[in-house]
Amino acid sequence: MPITQLLLGGLLAIVSVCLIIAVLLQPGKDKRLSGAIAGGTESYLAKGKAGKREQALNKATVAMCIVFFVAILVLYCIAAV
Repeated sequence: MPITQLLLGGLLAIVSVCLIIAVLLQPGKDKRLSGAIAGGTESYLAKGKAGKREQALNKATVAMCIVFFVAILVLYCIAAV
C-alpha cells in the first residue's frame, strides 16, 4: 500500500472524528419550549456570544466537510490507478 493512501486514510480518520464532534456540538434548531422552561432571559450580550460561537462552529463544520469530500475523491482516484 503506497504511503499516500496511508496518509489520506489517516487524514480521513482524523477529519471524520472531528466532523462528528463538530456536528454534535451544534445546538438544536428547535426552541419551541426551551424558552418557556428555562425562562428565556438571555441578555443581548449573551445572544451575541452564542451567535459568534455558532457561526464559527458552522464554518468549521463546512470546512471539515469540504476536506473530507476532497480527501475521499483523491483517495478514490489513487486507488483506481
